[in-house]
Amino acid sequence: MGDLTNLLDGFANVVTPTNLLLALVGVIVGTAVGVLPGIGPAMTVALLLPITFGMGPTQALIMFAGIFYGGMYGGSTTSILLNTPGESSSVVTAIEGNRMAKAGRAAQALATAAIGSFVAGTIGTLLLVLVTPVVVTFAISLGPPDYLAMIVLAFIAVTAVLGSSRVRGFAALLLGLVIGVIGIDKVTGQQRLTLGMPLLADGIDVVVVAVGIFAVGEALWVAAHLRRVKSQVIPVGQPWLSRQDWRRSWKPWLRGTALGFPFGALPVGGAEIPTFLSYVTERKLTKHPEEFGRGAIEGVAGPEAANNASAAGTLVPMLAIGLPTNATAAMMLLAFQSYGIQPGPLLFQRESTLVWTLIASLFVGNLLLLVLNLPLAPAWAKLLRIPRPYLYAGILFFASMGAYAVNAQPFDLFLLAILGLLGFGMRRFGLPVLPLIVGVILGPIAERQGRMALQLSGGDASGLIGGPVSFVVYALVALILIWPLLRKVVARPREPSRV
Repeated sequence: MGDLTNLLDGFANVVTPTNLLLALVGVIVGTAVGVLPGIGPAMTVALLLPITFGMGPTQALIMFAGIFYGGMYGGSTTSILLNTPGESSSVVTAIEGNRMAKAGRAAQALATAAIGSFVAGTIGTLLLVLVTPVVVTFAISLGPPDYLAMIVLAFIAVTAVLGSSRVRGFAALLLGLVIGVIGIDKVTGQQRLTLGMPLLADGIDVVVVAVGIFAVGEALWVAAHLRRVKSQVIPVGQPWLSRQDWRRSWKPWLRGTALGFPFGALPVGGAEIPTFLSYVTERKLTKHPEEFGRGAIEGVAGPEAANNASAAGTLVPMLAIGLPTNATAAMMLLAFQSYGIQPGPLLFQRESTLVWTLIASLFVGNLLLLVLNLPLAPAWAKLLRIPRPYLYAGILFFASMGAYAVNAQPFDLFLLAILGLLGFGMRRFGLPVLPLIVGVILGPIAERQGRMALQLSGGDASGLIGGPVSFVVYALVALILIWPLLRKVVARPREPSRV
């Protein structure tokens, strides 16, 4: 009853006129930016994070929750109409969604994606309410060695599981760890990697890093590959579902939700795996196998529900433990840190009103998105007609304004340009962006937890291992590292026995 009472108090805080307006602005802006080609939810959140700096924490996070869910919704429109996924988790939606659009069923594809996202987002947020306090209770019992082990697991997960190349993933993580240690060591007071520049003594703000790597890096990459061929926009019409479409969609929505939320909540999760699993599941269970590969509505409904349920699941470890499991959750973590709030086990005690208001705003934002996305899908499609030179020029302008607003220092614009070139180089050589962002955010936390563990053990290295929880976590790390070798051994064909 205590959690339900807190949630009702959160709804009471959200339904004020000012907060409802902020939620509405958040979902509109998040969807509008997320629907543009090449801009996924993580980049949407990174680009729009600076606009919340002038607000109080509660108002900013209400708006940010709308941006978070709005960016997830917007990615499906791009995938379906232009076959241009904003991020890897939207790839599966594009497989059947774009074929439906080319077959004249863009309206139905957009409708099942929007309604499926609403169903999955609502159920996922409800599970967030039920699961997160349990995780918090467990997390309070953990010590520095356990937290260090889970951060190591997060490092391994984003490099070895979600990336296509382990070497590139670890290289990106190393870059993030190096950027994270720039500044003055809070224990010894010595300067690290500041190159004698006083403006680097406080380190590089993570918002500047995120905007530079995501927004500026992406804009430079698109400019380098710009083609003067106007994208063909498929007419949308008024999106709605027939009775048969409803009958074929509601079970994939529920199955996708059941697959997406657990993977999002796990530190080794992510939306890529459940979306692919959902697509494979629907392909096996469908009564219309001949439509797969030609525009099956189940192939849009299931993966899109799994994607949004996974997004709700990522908030569980982010709020309860302070561990982001994907780039969008990392941006949410930045929103808390920009106000001096560190998510973790004590967050629900120290900032109870703020957290429950945020969770209640997720329900409200999800409903607003459904109301907006069905009738406004044709309007979002028209945004795809913006010429890319103008689009990315605007992105660079707002990225520069946001970076300058962090500290009001022109030096941050110089850092933004350097980080933008770094982001461009990472895309050029196939280095994933997420490990770098996670390294910048979690690197200093891992250093602090490691030092605390060593202090508690009197400098004995065995203190880094801790108790049963860390043993289990390190066992998972070892399994993830050796799994490719085990898979090759298991999959090796046996030689036929000679008689």
